[in-house]
Amino acid sequence: MILGLDKPDDDSYGLRMIDASIVQELSEIVGPAYVSVQPDDLVANAADALKQPHMPDVVVKPRTAAEISAIMKLANQRMIPVTPRGGGAGYTGGCVPLHGGIVLNLERMNQIITIDQSNMYAIVEPCVITKTFMEAADALGLFYPPDPSSMKECTLGGNVAENAGGPRCVKYGTTKQYVLGIEFVTPTGDIVMSGGPTTKNVAGLDIHSLMIGSEGLLGIMTRIWLRLIPKPAATRTLRACFPSVRKAAECVAAFAGELMTPCALELIDQPSLNAVEDARNFGLPREAKAMLVIEVDGSIPEVERQSAVVEKLCLKYEGYDLIAAKSDEEAEQLWEVRRAISRSLMKYGNKKLNEDIVVPRSRIPELFDRLNQIEEKCGLLIPAFGHAGDGNIHVNVMLDENDPDQVERAHVAVGEIMAAAVELGGTITGEHGIGYTKAQYMPLAFSPQTIETMQRVKRALDPNGILNPGKMFPLNIRAKDC
Repeated sequence: MILGLDKPDDDSYGLRMIDASIVQELSEIVGPAYVSVQPDDLVANAADALKQPHMPDVVVKPRTAAEISAIMKLANQRMIPVTPRGGGAGYTGGCVPLHGGIVLNLERMNQIITIDQSNMYAIVEPCVITKTFMEAADALGLFYPPDPSSMKECTLGGNVAENAGGPRCVKYGTTKQYVLGIEFVTPTGDIVMSGGPTTKNVAGLDIHSLMIGSEGLLGIMTRIWLRLIPKPAATRTLRACFPSVRKAAECVAAFAGELMTPCALELIDQPSLNAVEDARNFGLPREAKAMLVIEVDGSIPEVERQSAVVEKLCLKYEGYDLIAAKSDEEAEQLWEVRRAISRSLMKYGNKKLNEDIVVPRSRIPELFDRLNQIEEKCGLLIPAFGHAGDGNIHVNVMLDENDPDQVERAHVAVGEIMAAAVELGGTITGEHGIGYTKAQYMPLAFSPQTIETMQRVKRALDPNGILNPGKMFPLNIRAKDC
């Protein structure tokens, strides 16, 4: 259904052609230098990390909330679909303009407006790169925990839109735990502010929380208030190899019985390890069936205590080749193994279907059993790795996209993986979101009544259905047709 998709059958917006008058009106709003219909610019804004392009008709780069407001009012008047875009690092097509129209590229809104040390919050624009912000906070002795693997490319606005996580969310939570407030422009062009710099605020409806994880369907963020916390005094990163994935998964589940929560607890299976070793030559033991990368943090005595617990549990579940990083450089190398996996997996095929299912941590061993069964049934390699500490596993179905039979079997595998996650008490995504690639699986995770309630919210804010159409819901429907 997804591979090779060029555009949806329902192209009824009617304004796939952006005529000169509309380009002129957009130029009057943001300036002619920030409006483009040039082919190179359209191609650059047509896809995300999936590399499945859908061409927009025009790219507009606003600088202010007022400019975005004017663009949205024009788009509603002319019934032009609008797709917001940040770093383009997503894996579910969230920023892909399925119906053409306007791509609202927010790259000019990239300023850290302030970092308030006394009150431990920051105000940022949506296109600040996540790693840039983390480093700016760190330089002031403050800590922003959400750490998606794409932190060097992804943006804070995109993180909020997808409620992004990362290895550290097992202890610190996902992006939503750090959003204090959001200024955003509604699909009809109103500028709304919800929340703000205070850590406690129960005045009115919690509208900004509705924006978190909304995937660009409900509004365009223009400013974000983010909570910061004190930087931990000490951190230690450890790794251990295991004779089977089940033993590693059982070790992960065993942490629930200890009086500690690791800062990060990542599991990497053998195909992923070997792919990384082939690509980067880290000196990883090829016979290992799985590896855990575990990080603990806190006060120095607490880090020592937690490190001892980690070693005890790893040995209990037959872990071996235990290594504890002795410096920041050694810790960074351990984490680089984890970060290098995604690209390294391409040795197994010219296409991967990258899914990010979630199950309760105690059921991770069962999940890997199910993945093995699906792998055997479909005859395709399915490497798996990820945030085992909170049950969020990245499952990659590898295939040759030029082989129609493999394409068919790959999509069967994905459907069975989604169903397995739900059957084990989990859900179909932990941080990548739904976009359009997972829309068909929404009925696995939600009842018709729940999906309809979500659509009612969409209709209320976007009566013409022009903002990021074709995403999240099972059918590529416009909100006004619901």
